[in-house]
Amino acid sequence: MERLLRKCQIRNQLARECMAECLGVYVLILFGCGSVAQVTTTEDKKGQYLSINLGFALGATFGVFMSRGVSGAHLNPAVSLSLCALGRHPWMKLPFYVFFQMFGAFLAAATISLQYYDAIQTYSGGKLTVTGPTATAGIFATYPSDYLSVWGGVVDQVIGTAALLLCVLALGDQRNSSVPDGLQPVMVGAAVLVIGISMGSNSGYAINPARDFGPRLFTYIAGWGVDVFKAGGGWWWVPIVAPCVGALLGTLIYELMVEVHHPFSPPELQTSCQEAPEGKAGLELEGVEPDCEKPTK
Repeated sequence: MERLLRKCQIRNQLARECMAECLGVYVLILFGCGSVAQVTTTEDKKGQYLSINLGFALGATFGVFMSRGVSGAHLNPAVSLSLCALGRHPWMKLPFYVFFQMFGAFLAAATISLQYYDAIQTYSGGKLTVTGPTATAGIFATYPSDYLSVWGGVVDQVIGTAALLLCVLALGDQRNSSVPDGLQPVMVGAAVLVIGISMGSNSGYAINPARDFGPRLFTYIAGWGVDVFKAGGGWWWVPIVAPCVGALLGTLIYELMVEVHHPFSPPELQTSCQEAPEGKAGLELEGVEPDCEKPTK
C-alpha cells in the first residue's frame, strides 16, 4: 500500500496546494450545508439555527486543520485576495486557488444532494423550488430575507466579511498575540460561529464567494433552474462581490489600526538601518525611534 501511495504522490507544489484548498472547502461546505439540510428537511425537529452555526464553525475548523500545512488554509477567495493585496500570497496563484475553492464547494453540494436526496424530495413534494414554503435551494446557497434590499445585503456582507478578516489577521499576527499553533483553527471556527450568531439573519452570512457560488451553480445544474440566479432581485452576485470588498476593507482596517504600529523587531530594525543611513527620520514617521549602532572606525 505504501508503494502504491508513493506512486500517487504529486510533487508540483501548486497542484498540492490547490487540492488542499479543494478538500478544505469541501469539508467546510459538507458540514455547513449538511447541517442546513438536516434542519430544513426535518422542519427544525432535528436541529435549529444554532445547529447551522455550529456546523459551519466546526466545518471551518476541520477544513483549516486539513489544509493549513499545505496551502495555508485560505478556504475563501476573499481571504486569498486580501493576502495577495498584502503581498503574502502570489497573485499568480490566485485564480487557481479561487477555482479549486469553488470546485470543492460544488462537490460538497453534490454530495449533500446525494445524501439528502430522499429527504429533499419528500420535504419539497418532488418540486425543486427556490422560493416558497417548501423551498430547498436555500440548503445550498444563501438568499436574502424578504425585508432585505440588495443594498442592505451588500452592506451586510461587507461588514460580515470585514469582521472575519479582522479576526483571521489578528490570529495570524504573531507580534500582536501568540496563539498556540494547534489552537488557531479552533479560533477561526469560533470566529465563524460568532459571525453566524450575530450577523446571520439578514442573508445567511455567506462571507465567502466559494461557499455561495459553488453550491448555487450546482443547484442550477441539478434541477432548481435559472431561478437560483433570479431570486432576491438577482441576489447571486452580492455574495461574490461584497465579501471581496469587505475582506479588503477589514484587511485595511487591521493594518492601519494595529499591525503597522508594531515596534520593529531586531532583524527588521537592523535591515532598516542598513537600507537607510538617514533612517532615523524615516522611522520616526511611523512612531518608532531606532537605535542603530554607529559604525566603528
